[in-house]
Amino acid sequence: MNSPSLPDRRHFLNVCTAFGLGSTLMPGVLWGMVQNGATGKEELPRITKEMIDQAALVAGVDIKDEYREMMVGDLNDQLKSYKAIYDLKIPNSVAPAVSFNPVLPGMKVDADAAPAKAATVRVSKLSAPVTAPKNLDDLAFYTVRQLSELVRTRKVSSAALTDMYIARIKRLDAQLHFLITLTEDRARAQAKQADAEIAAGKYRGPLHGLPWGAKDLLTVKGYRTTWGAAGFEEQKFEEDATVVKRLDAAGAILVAKFSLGALAQGDLWFGERTRNPWRPSQGSSGSSAGSSSATSAGCVAFAIGSETLGSISSPVTRCGVTGLRPTFGRVPRTGAMALSWSMDKLGPICRSVEDCAFVLNAIYGPDGQDGSVHNYGFNWNPDLDITKLRIGYLKADFEREMPPAPPADKDTADDKAKAARERNRANRGIQKKFDEASLAVLRDKVGIKLIP
Repeated sequence: MNSPSLPDRRHFLNVCTAFGLGSTLMPGVLWGMVQNGATGKEELPRITKEMIDQAALVAGVDIKDEYREMMVGDLNDQLKSYKAIYDLKIPNSVAPAVSFNPVLPGMKVDADAAPAKAATVRVSKLSAPVTAPKNLDDLAFYTVRQLSELVRTRKVSSAALTDMYIARIKRLDAQLHFLITLTEDRARAQAKQADAEIAAGKYRGPLHGLPWGAKDLLTVKGYRTTWGAAGFEEQKFEEDATVVKRLDAAGAILVAKFSLGALAQGDLWFGERTRNPWRPSQGSSGSSAGSSSATSAGCVAFAIGSETLGSISSPVTRCGVTGLRPTFGRVPRTGAMALSWSMDKLGPICRSVEDCAFVLNAIYGPDGQDGSVHNYGFNWNPDLDITKLRIGYLKADFEREMPPAPPADKDTADDKAKAARERNRANRGIQKKFDEASLAVLRDKVGIKLIP
């Protein structure tokens, strides 16, 4: 895998999309054939109709004769552009000359001069006193709010909490495959410092002394950042990502770098497939696979994931934890692998909504490097009466009719199409259950009046 070739594949995708082939395997197969045919000469091999035929066969698509002729011309016209882009070798840290602001002209939002310090964030009142159990493993599934109270009052030390979580990571990773790199020495040094600061009355806020894990697309100085992909197993960057720096400043303890599907795709990385702790035969979904699995398995107090299109929301749903996919432009991505500069977002994966608020409070706001991040405030209120919120939903999307069942005949001539309709109907049935459950929780359990 070579990251500079990604723009080239994108050009192939653009051309293939014009002929209705963008959502197939066709662009990738064809570009692979071009790369395999390269001999190190200045010019890449020309694309022929025969190559398009072979790629179409592998991809399982049919292409009309007149389209093949047009595609040959368009793709070969682009070859010099592909070569020029490939030779640039643009590093991951270089952003494109584009900036997107989700706040529309004329809209007014609350803005702070800088992100609030973690110590100033509002916390909820505990419903019952939190006590330290005799067996520290019993703390594994406590929320950040509960753990922070124990650490703040020195009923549990950060060092002991860190040792407990590291031991769980080592024990459970053999089955769940969420770990890429333990940051054990760094973590123990941070925990020792946190305990000393808290003992001296220098409490930094609800994340102080709490162990966390990073999705392994975030750079950490002195440790590898693999992007979950073969070919990048020993890749290192000598600077901490902004999110890592901000969590260090909040006093949180980085104990591990967790798996992601290769180049932020799915839950299969170069080591194994990351598993759902509650059903280990099942993948944890992706691409924040390790962060969700490890948090769900009680191996960290919280983790950081990223989402381009579903990479936080999907694995947290699968693993049964709470994730927050922030609005684009909320959190700096400096030091994170770029999958899509106009869509990538970093966010917390935790055990409760309030935990997500604590983490977001520590990491949001401009850093002077990621030009997409805007200076808008974050005002968490744990006492807000959410039943007074107005929540609307798209009635047509939540109440779609089920597709008709395939006819029960014995004609096998169209078995492939019939099987596809059956799969579509089954998937729609599963989605319909999720849709109905979401509305039911908001309406019946939370007590919110939904507005279609």
